[in-house]
Amino acid sequence: MSETKSPGGRGDVEKTIPNVTDTPVTSPSQTDVPSDTSLDNASSPDPYSKFGRNRKRLYVAILSLCAIVSPISSTGSLTAVPSIAADFHTTGSVINVSNGLYVGMMGLSALVWGAMSTVTGRRLVVCTSIVSFFIFSVATAVAPTYSLASFFIFRMLTGFGGTGLLIAGSGCIGDLYPPTERATALGWFQSGVLVGPAVGPVLGGVLVTYTSSWRSIFWFQSGVAGLGAVLALLVLPETIHHHAWADIPRWKDKIRVLLVALNPLRLAALFRTWNVIAVALASSALVWNMYSYLTPIVYVINPRVGLTTPLQAGLLYLAPGSGYLLGTVFGGRWADYTVRKWIRRRNGRRLPEDRLRSMVPWMGVGVPACMLIYGWILEFGKGGLPTVVVVMFIQGFCQLMVFPALNTYCLDILPARSAEVISGNYFIRYMFAAAGSSLSLPAINRIGVGWFSTISAVFLVAACLGVVVVIRAMPSRGGEENQGDGVQNTN
Repeated sequence: MSETKSPGGRGDVEKTIPNVTDTPVTSPSQTDVPSDTSLDNASSPDPYSKFGRNRKRLYVAILSLCAIVSPISSTGSLTAVPSIAADFHTTGSVINVSNGLYVGMMGLSALVWGAMSTVTGRRLVVCTSIVSFFIFSVATAVAPTYSLASFFIFRMLTGFGGTGLLIAGSGCIGDLYPPTERATALGWFQSGVLVGPAVGPVLGGVLVTYTSSWRSIFWFQSGVAGLGAVLALLVLPETIHHHAWADIPRWKDKIRVLLVALNPLRLAALFRTWNVIAVALASSALVWNMYSYLTPIVYVINPRVGLTTPLQAGLLYLAPGSGYLLGTVFGGRWADYTVRKWIRRRNGRRLPEDRLRSMVPWMGVGVPACMLIYGWILEFGKGGLPTVVVVMFIQGFCQLMVFPALNTYCLDILPARSAEVISGNYFIRYMFAAAGSSLSLPAINRIGVGWFSTISAVFLVAACLGVVVVIRAMPSRGGEENQGDGVQNTN
């Protein structure tokens, strides 16, 4: 009698998760495992027609609302740092460390949320993430002033919960939109992610000025998170086209599949190729730059231009925030236009690296130039506040011309594991963000804002050169031309 193998065996469980050991990251069409781009409803030839245009816009709006709360929280307390430090009987540098730990936990949690998003589906991750963010935001708001440790712990747990919104949100947009429309939608989603760090200090300054309490910042973010949780639970559907849990009836086997997916070595395998590494470093350079110049504004700019209140300091953040908003209008569209232009040049064939061409001048020239001007006019006390504001605005615009291309490329190169590629990218970028938040003020005090900004500019140029290598070399080193996803007919 032949022996029958149990469907719940370890071998079968592991087969339900996409394997990357034999899959070139630059050739998503070569994967021989079920992809996120397979459709639950096999009768539909187009995996992106499951929802109508207006419903897609509604879902993107809800995801953007949910996603903005975590980045806002990462900087929302910056203008209130002196008040928080006074209440906890410590220094501003120590409170800035709590912000660094918050951002660091955002990076670490990306490893968990990315794997969960692929295995369990997007909806579960979004809902779990926003609810946990709400709970720990409330806990931070009521943290007792005699326990600085409780403030640190609740901030870290809030950061851990909030990252799932960024990971699963990007995955949802990859599920909803084809490649030639994806960057535009992702640009709007990312506008919340990137505008959040600039808007947070403004809101914080207003709230602290008119309520005389830094706790109002965390009560405000709790309210926004609560609204996002209600909308996500009641309105947001499952968007992923197929996930591993859908094929597994028993909870015991589902948990085993999830534990296998959470193995960090699986994520590390995604970083065997230069294109994934280069894009992660490029994202990290931008986020390092963002947090390292946003975090110390209260201590760097205020004394040089005579600003004294949290509200005045918070208004400075409107400059980069306005640049981010304007970049939202053009960044994603410019990336999608660049893809379509190169499709026409190749008679309907698409390479994922094509969209990276749209970001090179902005990252290689625009952002570094702004950092150099910003740093040295502050170092020498020249130009005054108007020059600083203009430079911060231009830098914000340039950054939003870069991010849609980088983030959408992560969705394009390996559709079967897009959420995990995004999570790996977020892990690395937020490690650099944590370093920027924690080290920027001590470094500026030691070497000056001019030299610190020069270091950031050099990092940006070097990371951009890495992306140029990907654009020039990756297609000739095995990257397969992707002709699917309805690309040929979109011009």
